[in-house]
Amino acid sequence: MNELDLTIRLREDTAAPEHEFRLVARDGQVAGGCTLPDPVAALAAVERFGKDIFFPQPGPPKLCTQQYGGPQVAVVSGSINGRPVNVTFRRTDGCEIARWRAMAPLFGGTHGSRGET
Repeated sequence: MNELDLTIRLREDTAAPEHEFRLVARDGQVAGGCTLPDPVAALAAVERFGKDIFFPQPGPPKLCTQQYGGPQVAVVSGSINGRPVNVTFRRTDGCEIARWRAMAPLFGGTHGSRGET
């Protein structure tokens, strides 16, 4: 990824304060302005899973287990290589929990980012 600038807003539940983090990268390297505790791991998660999660292609419907993973909500906005990103993550079913786990380093390592209840 040549250029990445993402803002991550996380709430562990509706009554909890919002955590905000930023991930900035240039030419595949973490750049100044990052506020994540582990920006290298967050960048690795984005490089590995970001294309499929932030820019999904149409495909067959998915069957998702009906399980509740917790009240956490994360909103990721910004841009990757000039393409706008605005994606919400929740832990409302098995598919959403899998997306959350794939991108967990991007959520700052807070109690709720790890999916703990």
